[in-house]
Amino acid sequence: MREATFIKRNKDKWTKFESVLSNNLKYTPAELGDLYIEVTDDLSYAQTFYADSNTHIYLNQLASKAHQKIYKTKKESQGRFRKFYLEEFPEMFYQYLPQLAVAFGTFMLFTLVGVNSAATDGAFVRSILGDSYVNMTLENISKGDPMAVYKDMNKVDMFLGITVNNIRVALTAFSLGVLLSVGTLFVLMRNAIMLGSFQYFFYDQGLLWESARTIWIHGTIEISVIIIAGCAGIVLGNSILFPGTYSRLVSFQKGAKAGLKILISTIPFFIIAGFLEGFITRITDFPDIFNIAIITSSLFLIIYYYVILPIKLHKKLTHDKRTHSIQEA
Repeated sequence: MREATFIKRNKDKWTKFESVLSNNLKYTPAELGDLYIEVTDDLSYAQTFYADSNTHIYLNQLASKAHQKIYKTKKESQGRFRKFYLEEFPEMFYQYLPQLAVAFGTFMLFTLVGVNSAATDGAFVRSILGDSYVNMTLENISKGDPMAVYKDMNKVDMFLGITVNNIRVALTAFSLGVLLSVGTLFVLMRNAIMLGSFQYFFYDQGLLWESARTIWIHGTIEISVIIIAGCAGIVLGNSILFPGTYSRLVSFQKGAKAGLKILISTIPFFIIAGFLEGFITRITDFPDIFNIAIITSSLFLIIYYYVILPIKLHKKLTHDKRTHSIQEA
């Protein structure tokens, strides 16, 4: 490619990057990082084909300035975690709502498969949940306390055990995304079929409401966040399958970084779910209104944080950029 053509194709991007570095344009850290990667790719190209040109010198200076701005050592503010969870992550997550929809759709589909399989095959529930669990639950039902399984363990031990196990499932769902998303979809399928079989089992025993009002106290957040971890795995897998204009390695690095951020965002929710299961679910004599309030609040929290807030912040960011462009014009 001729140097003049190279400059013409990329000049607007370089000019925009200069404006971002000068704080003339508002960009999220993720967007700034993406621009930095593109500029350094251009620098590598210029270094190969135009080593002695002014273009190479200009891009080298631009990349150096960006590196100092992005990676300079500075004291972390006390509000760093708050900024990540309430601003940086939701702004970034907006672009991954389609992957969240895929994860949610997959989970719902195989939950229905689990329900249908349990309804049509009497042995299916035992093959999925295990004979020991089914027999223990049937025994608890005969004693008049179908949810007794949540009362057996020490509260703290249960809280810690459940939280660690849920995080392990989320890590598995994410890491198996490296198998071109197929591994992640398998984890979602497995957990969804188990959920569908589980709920049908209690329906078949005439205890659907009894089970739902108890289990979904913690299950609303627990299941939701497993789906979100599945979204992280799909992001990772798609970065390999669909690199776009990036090299496959760069795309994979970007996908792994984004997926890890999604996974990190779920940790507080898994802690909440573990707390609810360890300390609240075991109290089965709460009034229905109390249980419904917890379940409804949990569902709203998940939908707001992972859907509504990203959309609101994206609209605000777009509006701010448009306003700035009008003011510049």
